[in-house]
Amino acid sequence: MGDVDPDFIQAAEHRPTPHTIEAENIPLIDLSPLKSSSDSNNALAGLVSEIGYACENWGFFQVINHGVPLECREKIESASRKFFALPKEEKRKVTRDEVNPYGYFDTEHTKNVRDWKEVLDFTVQTPTTIPVSHEPDDKRLIQFINQWPKDPPELREACEEYAKEMEKLGFRLLQVIALSLGLKKDRLQGFFEDQTSRIRLNYYPPCPVPHLTLGVGRHKDAGVLTILAQDDVGGLQVKRKSDGEWIFVKPIPNAYIINIGDIIQVWSNDKYESVEHRAMVNYEKARFSIPFFFNPAHYTWVEPLEELINDQNKPKYKVYNWGKFLTTRNHGNFKKLAVENIQISRFKT
Repeated sequence: MGDVDPDFIQAAEHRPTPHTIEAENIPLIDLSPLKSSSDSNNALAGLVSEIGYACENWGFFQVINHGVPLECREKIESASRKFFALPKEEKRKVTRDEVNPYGYFDTEHTKNVRDWKEVLDFTVQTPTTIPVSHEPDDKRLIQFINQWPKDPPELREACEEYAKEMEKLGFRLLQVIALSLGLKKDRLQGFFEDQTSRIRLNYYPPCPVPHLTLGVGRHKDAGVLTILAQDDVGGLQVKRKSDGEWIFVKPIPNAYIINIGDIIQVWSNDKYESVEHRAMVNYEKARFSIPFFFNPAHYTWVEPLEELINDQNKPKYKVYNWGKFLTTRNHGNFKKLAVENIQISRFKT
């Protein structure tokens, strides 16, 4: 990303020194039982228990034997590397803007001490519909379509194939999470008929001052689930619930990292918690990652699920509209406002 601006270094030097633990990894879960045709076998019951434990105690887990073809992942990773290797002027031909949040973005010109990366965002469902404004009385909607670069020519097809596989895995995981909450396995499926899911291609260039910055600052994901593919360089860190320590997530070949988002925290009425995480950069190596953000329709009203509410477990959140919430987030992210993004804590009862 070029030479480092002195103002960037001066601002970044005030960041706290990262302290991480590398001796432990998040839970690793084998999804093989999902291939069984029986819903009552012991293996599936064990899987439900494992995922429930991971959601409640970590908010994160890795999965293997997930059913996503390796070839599909290799195709999108290869095409992504070709895209980010292009000259900046080529990549910026599909730059996102305040109107359309899908496209290319880099942090080089922002002097943003939080992030050190380039990204290409695309929506899974085309077009994707969300509210024009966060104002409650504004009923206008806007539809977004993707901006696809001409080069590399195989990128679009690779991304669209990958999105279909991520959807399949997302729905399989939702079924197990629903079962772990004591719900019917298809309880959460209906929220995604007009989903607002998206995929981000992340490129973190080598950083000359990795101790002074982050690839992505500490945050929680606002949606339902995030399914992350990361390369062998690694860099993801998770804040451990038990003691608040930052845990380095060791890369496992062809595994996916799953984290529950704020919506599942609200649906579960705080039984499951969305957990803070961040991404580190590397001095010598570029790093790539591909998160799939599994999000419901814009008209979804998010609140604790009625099956989980009773006199002993009263609702801990007021209802909010996902589309309005998302529009507020998009506006804040583009403007790079000097305030925190809207958080679900605002809706606590």
